[in-house]
Parts: sequence; structure tokens; C-alpha cells
Amino acid sequence: MHPPTVWDWESGQRVILASVAPAAGVAWQEETHISPDGERVAALACLEEGGFTAFVNGEPWENTFEKAWFPRFSPDGRFTAVVQQDGLWTLAVDGEAWEESYDYLWGTQFSQNGEVIAACVQTGGEYGLCLDGVLWDTLYENANQCVLSADGASSAAVVQLESLGQADIEGFQRGVFGVAVNGQRWSTHFLNAWTPTFDAQGKRVAAQIRTSLYDYGIAVDGQPWPESYACVWEPRFNPATGKVVAPVRIKGLWGMAQDGQVIWEPKFAQCWQQAISQNGKNIAAIVAPEFGAFTVAVNGQPWSTRFPVVTDLVISRDGERVAALGSQDNKDWRVLVDGHAWDGTWDMAWKPVLSAAGGHVAAKVDKAGRQTVVVDGRVFPREFDQVCEPTFSPDGTKLLIRAMDKGSCIRIVADVGQN
Repeated sequence: MHPPTVWDWESGQRVILASVAPAAGVAWQEETHISPDGERVAALACLEEGGFTAFVNGEPWENTFEKAWFPRFSPDGRFTAVVQQDGLWTLAVDGEAWEESYDYLWGTQFSQNGEVIAACVQTGGEYGLCLDGVLWDTLYENANQCVLSADGASSAAVVQLESLGQADIEGFQRGVFGVAVNGQRWSTHFLNAWTPTFDAQGKRVAAQIRTSLYDYGIAVDGQPWPESYACVWEPRFNPATGKVVAPVRIKGLWGMAQDGQVIWEPKFAQCWQQAISQNGKNIAAIVAPEFGAFTVAVNGQPWSTRFPVVTDLVISRDGERVAALGSQDNKDWRVLVDGHAWDGTWDMAWKPVLSAAGGHVAAKVDKAGRQTVVVDGRVFPREFDQVCEPTFSPDGTKLLIRAMDKGSCIRIVADVGQN
């Protein structure tokens, strides 16, 4: 049974677990994880008598396993781990293992609402994906860069379509890689393929491809764009129009192309990690107007702010708010919002979070080993040993802070603007 999906947004603080110290009979315990709604805290543990289990809100799973690793909470609050039993691997969800086991299993992924769980598997020397315990009908001798659609209805991976002998350079140059969607391969072969990505409806797939030793491009549902480039980066579907947008390199400079047509003049030393608003009107990307100086460009126009490192770009649904992180060679991190850097520097900062309507921005930050949250440029008046990524309420008026401090797990709902 899934945990409740209605979150408690009443302002205030609650202690979810007074102590995360290992229970009696535990030889050692791994790091603590907190569910997205802040109501459950869990950790994998190795028992003194042998075997692995998980403790969730202080209570152990009923089942134990030979090994357990890669613990993750699903978006709907279920605690998962890759586990081994009788020498085979599967996934345990809230302590219950999938019925099927495999030679190996890894890379757990979740649908947006958490109801569908996928993982990469290897069985009998072949590779593919497994969704909620159901394996692809067709497997391949190589599958990687697996991805699950947002609704969980579809999955895709880069796959090897033909066998290669040792040092078979001619065979490689003929192209042996492609993309499989729900186990069904594209008909076209490429020298390489990377980063398959779904559209918003989970129906179409785009990927980077290499068609010769020197030519790169984008393929959509198996059909390459007519133009090739010196290099490309990961494509994205425009959520509103369904068109495919990808950074491309032409004559030594980077720009942006859409469905094979250049829409941003190639004028940057780098252009990547694009983000598109839900209404499709604004496209943002991390760019380098000159070598070693990075910023963000919105619809091709770069911000004046420059840093040696810019990362973790996000855009609001309406495209009116854009945020990222900037740093001086991975130190003195700053939160960048709409072209301006907030006051204050941090030893580390994490990807900014936008409220649903885009009116508020928050980010997890760290200084001198203590962590907290910055909201709209204001520092939350409390520090913690560890804090998770903050979450805004659907109406944007509250902020959920999930934190660990002095050995206890704390859940705080703060009023935005009164932190």
C-alpha cells in the first residue's frame, strides 16, 4: 500500500524521528534518507547476525537480504533498495521484493508521481529495462543511458543492435548503435547514440547521434535531422509545440537549433543544458560568451553576470523566472536569479527550486559544514547538520524544510516571506 499522497502544509515544526542512531543488533548503518513529504526517514543497515534490511521511522523491514544498496525514496514516499537474494538481484519496495530476479539490477528511476518504478537489468548476458517487475520483451547485448517517461508509461535506452568482434573497427564505423523504446528498436543504425529523451506526453523520443567519425546530429523517432554538425548536446522537446531543441556547434561556435533549423546564432564558446518553459515561449541555456566565462542566455540573449562555473539551470513554467548557480572555480557559490547574484557566498549550493507560479526561489546551501535554505535571497534563521532540497507548497505560500540535526529528523513548514 502506498503512503498517503496528501501532504501536511500546516505551518510549524515536528520531530519525525528523535534519534537516527543504529538500533540494537545493527553492525553498521548507512546514511539517512528522508521522504519527499518529510514524513518518513530511512536507512539501510547491516545486521550483526548477518543480512541487510532497512529501518523506516525506526522500524525494520520484515524481510532481510544478502545485500542491499542504492536506497531511494520514490516521489510518492516508498523506500526502495536494490537487493540480492540467492545470488540474484531485484528491487525491494518498502521491504517487498519484486517477484522476478536478475543477474544484475541497477539505476532505479521513478515516474513523476512515483507510481511506476523502473530499473536497468542484465539477465542471461542481455540487457534491458524492467518496469514494476515486468521486463522488456526484447533484450540486447548492450543497453545504457536508460530513461523513463514522466508518466511512467514508456521507457527507452541506447542499445547495441549488432555484435562486434574484438577490434572490429570497420563494423563499428558501419554503425551498430541505436535506441530502443519499450524494447522495440529504431530501424536506423548510428556510430553512437546518447541521451534519449521523451516528449511531455511520453510518446516521442529524441537522441544525440553520430553518423560518421566527424558528423553529429539529432534523431527524432529514428529519423535524423537533415543537417549534421561538428558536435551537439542533449536535445529537449518544447512542451508546448513538440519541436525538438538542441545546442549545436557550427564552425567552432555554439548556437541552438530547433527541428534542424538554427534559432540562436552560433556565437558562444559553449551552449548547453537548455531549459524550456511549459508555455514554450522562453528557452534558457548555460552559455559561454567567451572561453572560461559562463552565464545564462534567455532566447539567445546572455546575462551580463559572468562566472568561471555556471550550473543547475531552472526555468519557471511561464518562463519569466530563470535561476542557476555560479561559482569561482567551484568555491564561493552564488545563487543567480534573473541575471543577478544574490548576496552571500557559500562553500556549496544546490540546484535552485522555483515555486509553481515562479514567484519564489529557494536553494539549499552549505557553509563551514552547516546547511540551511535561502529563500528569495533571505537566509532561513536556523542551521542544520544536513538539509534536503526544499519544496514549495502548490500555492507557493509555504516551504517544506526536511532536515537532520543533532541526530534527529525534523520537518518544518515555514511561511514564505516570514522566514
